[in-house]
Amino acid sequence: MPRFLFVTGKLAEPALRRLLTELGPRAGFEHSVAVLPITVAALATTSWIARHLTPPPGIDRILLPGLCSGDLDTFDAWGTVPVERGPKDMRDLPDFFGEPDLARAGYGAHDIAILAEINHAPTLPLSALTLHARRFHAEGADIIDLGCDPGSTWEEVGEAVKMLRDEGLRVSIDTFNPREAERGAAAGAEMVLSVNKTTRDQARHWGCEVVAVPDTPSNLEGLDQTVACLKCDGVPFRIDPVLEPIGFGFAASLGRYLEARRRFPEVEMLMGVGNLTELTDVDSAGVNVVLLGFCQEVGIRSVLTTEVINWTRSSVREIDLARRLVYHAVNHQVLPKHLEPELVALRDPKLRMHGDEYLTELAQNVTDKNFRLFAERGVLHAINSEMHWKGIDPFELFAAMARRSEISPAHAFYLGYEMAKMATALALGKNYVQDQALSWGFLTADEKSHGPSQT
Repeated sequence: MPRFLFVTGKLAEPALRRLLTELGPRAGFEHSVAVLPITVAALATTSWIARHLTPPPGIDRILLPGLCSGDLDTFDAWGTVPVERGPKDMRDLPDFFGEPDLARAGYGAHDIAILAEINHAPTLPLSALTLHARRFHAEGADIIDLGCDPGSTWEEVGEAVKMLRDEGLRVSIDTFNPREAERGAAAGAEMVLSVNKTTRDQARHWGCEVVAVPDTPSNLEGLDQTVACLKCDGVPFRIDPVLEPIGFGFAASLGRYLEARRRFPEVEMLMGVGNLTELTDVDSAGVNVVLLGFCQEVGIRSVLTTEVINWTRSSVREIDLARRLVYHAVNHQVLPKHLEPELVALRDPKLRMHGDEYLTELAQNVTDKNFRLFAERGVLHAINSEMHWKGIDPFELFAAMARRSEISPAHAFYLGYEMAKMATALALGKNYVQDQALSWGFLTADEKSHGPSQT
């Protein structure tokens, strides 16, 4: 059985030993624990660890605290024993040593294309169009859709399309204006959204794919005739039965997608998901996941999204993640659960608790005045050698700290910042770890630690 050496600090030693005693036999390893002369091992650098630790013989693998910084090549002097960082949180060691997640094997494939629309494209300078297009492409968009304005003709549409094509981007045009469609297609646009009885005859001259929509959005009237016309003229097409907002026929519009798939089982389809995300007072990620799940099951292989209103500002990235999630769920017949943590932004997938026993033990063993902060089960904790304060009000917490310890302005700012994170974590059901950013899924911004040394 392999023997692993776990490197830790003084405060985490008791909890780590308890965890490894239970985990080792289950995960198939023996263990030793090396306790560094430092309170919190995460604050140690690799060069500092190399100076203060000599591994004992007979070790097959060395695991450092996940948050320690520095280059692992520092440990070359230790010989050929592999040295790596463990998880950032000690309580994640069971997952770290768990069996490979078979449910995620092959995860990441997708077959739904994203069309990202730049709304009111004619009103934007070409430089702004380029910036929008590059961002959408970087976030996962397959095609950049240029949204034209009804009631006027965008004379520079060809120039805009050519510019984006020269950037190596795929482009579509969102217009019912035949002149805009023709000019855009001539410049390299590969698709026109959309055509019905008013423009289907002109589509034969554009030389590109089109999206066929019903003559009346509230039903499928005219769609059969448009499809027949496009087939006769040899125009490539996909169909969009048109998604309606909640309160204006949302459920019925989903039924039309099912009916269209029944009528045209082999035809490609598109859904404009922005009709729901832009017009519903809710963060867009959950709505996008549900709609993408519907698309995956029905065989709708392209979606059009926008990012106009503020709560949809990350829709392209959300859909890029969602299409992978739903593809895996549908094609592998597994629930779309515990597969894509990046989409769980408001609340954390799992709350990790230290518990009263650990916090009490920590308070009894801390020997310096630096504060350790915790937030769990609705309670804020501040621990140092002089106090273990518990409560729910950050202002009362700071007042108690100030009475017992001398706090500099810089330290006061740091504590206030951390306590704001603590209160946010408790309010939203998130994990709080001192000096680490709160997790917001794919929106998480890395945070540099500004805490005082705890050596």
